[in-house]
Amino acid sequence: MTTTDTATPTPPSRVKAVRRVGDTVFETISTTSGALILAILAAVFFFLLIQGLPALTTPVTEDSADSLRQNGGFLGYIGPLVFGTIWASLLAMIMAFPVGVAVALFISHFASRKFTGVLGFVIDMLAAIPSVIFGLWGILVFAPIAGPLYTWLGEYLGWFPLFAGNPTPTGKNMLTAAIVLAIMILPIMTSLSREIFLQTPRLHEEASLALGATRWEMVRQAVFPYASSGMFASAILALGRALGETMAITMVLSATGAVSFHLLTSENPTTIAASIALNFPEAHGQNSSTLIAGGLVLFAITLLVNSIGRWIISRNVKK
Repeated sequence: MTTTDTATPTPPSRVKAVRRVGDTVFETISTTSGALILAILAAVFFFLLIQGLPALTTPVTEDSADSLRQNGGFLGYIGPLVFGTIWASLLAMIMAFPVGVAVALFISHFASRKFTGVLGFVIDMLAAIPSVIFGLWGILVFAPIAGPLYTWLGEYLGWFPLFAGNPTPTGKNMLTAAIVLAIMILPIMTSLSREIFLQTPRLHEEASLALGATRWEMVRQAVFPYASSGMFASAILALGRALGETMAITMVLSATGAVSFHLLTSENPTTIAASIALNFPEAHGQNSSTLIAGGLVLFAITLLVNSIGRWIISRNVKK
């Protein structure tokens, strides 16, 4: 009786990946850059916290700086500024988001090819214009033109709460500031949304068109569901720009520090960034700490908004 030995095959040995010098250099640079960004953010946070801590623990003193004369301590000072910052940014987002998405959609899916490159170039160039240029345009060109329009709105639409009150003929009000701010963040939102729309899988679009959908129905069925998280991300980035805008708001807004939802009057809230820009050159001691503490609050608001945006985007990506 003979037995045959069946040899069991040995698994092939795994080839060890060769570690290239370029991979090591790239990994080191990427890791160092990421850690450096976190270190810079932490350094900014601790600087603002240490320098602004006196204002957070002691009441704001009264001195010659009218904008810092508060009876309610730091909360009484920062409350109206937080309201103005969020109010102006929300107004700008409400105006800029539908226009930005519409322009991006037109460039990516409706415009002819000979106009696509030109329109995209113009949008990218608008994003490079400094904010002070928008501020000059707003105060020298737009505000004088909009003054009579605001008077008409107050006369015929004064029953609407946002248009109530006595409109200022100079046009330096919250509505002008929101419009200028919306124009400033429009290129960011448009450029990012356009790139996201162009990444929509071509097969999804062709399948929708093959089933008899119109161009607009194809956009609703294929483009918007795919690009929803990206559209939201562009809105969050634009909102971050709006929250920290300084010069344009300072130049076009007649700010009194009031907490008011009226858009046409001369009594308007101001923003944290604009208050810092106006008062910091002349501030000293306790007032300087108060302004730095205001910067800390703005830093926290921006970080919170971006964190919420990242959380919503990650949820949409998982779904």
